[in-house]
Amino acid sequence: MVVTTESRRWVALPVFLVAVALVAVIGSLAASGAGAEYLALERPAWAPPQWLFGPVWTVLYIMIAVAGWLTWTARGWSRALTAYAVQLVLNAAWTPLFFAAGWYGVAFAELCLLWIAIAATIVLMWPVKRPAALLMAPYLVWVTYAGALNLAIWQLN
Repeated sequence: MVVTTESRRWVALPVFLVAVALVAVIGSLAASGAGAEYLALERPAWAPPQWLFGPVWTVLYIMIAVAGWLTWTARGWSRALTAYAVQLVLNAAWTPLFFAAGWYGVAFAELCLLWIAIAATIVLMWPVKRPAALLMAPYLVWVTYAGALNLAIWQLN
């Protein structure tokens, strides 16, 4: 369905913000008390300080929500938004696997699937709404870095 009115276009933005916020809340709940756990892990020297994760994810989640909204306003539900939904589910699954369960290897494998889903989302968004695809690019870069960090922590612990 293609959005035809300006008011319907703007009403959809909070829907995308809430969907992404739910992913963030799932991660936050799964990571409650994870600060001490993270600090107790053997980490590579290039691991970021713990305080950096919150601000980075906040900015990324806003960009992810706007990217989904822009894609929806351009074409309605499409293959790009199906891939978008898949990557949101995979994003929500990583934190419980890594922090709540302590399954670093499983979390790394899941993160590899997340990386593929994000890349697919970008590729599918590109012909629909290029700014949306570009908004997803920093997320892919951060998940690449997070994947390397996850792998290193798995190997060290």
